[in-house]
Amino acid sequence: MAGIFETVYAWVRQIPPGKVATYGQIARLCGIARGARVVGYAMASCPAGSGVPCHRVVDREGRTKKAFDTFMPDTQRMLLEAEGVAFLPDDRVNMAECLWDK
Repeated sequence: MAGIFETVYAWVRQIPPGKVATYGQIARLCGIARGARVVGYAMASCPAGSGVPCHRVVDREGRTKKAFDTFMPDTQRMLLEAEGVAFLPDDRVNMAECLWDK
């Protein structure tokens, strides 16, 4: 899995500030058919201080993950908003505006 995770991290590092990608989108870029869960495992296993902007990966509906908020509620959302990512009234990322076009 380590090799796959490194490939995932390499793609996630390319997501620019102010944009998000979905787990499925990153899986497709990595050539992992139906591999959104693998991307999720990679995000959960990402070492702190690695420089991988894991907060820029959201689910296909633009929802943030509670598992990301280990230390404080809404951490992922706060990091995204600080980069200019827009949210809809139902707490989903505005995917029409913020989805990474890759």
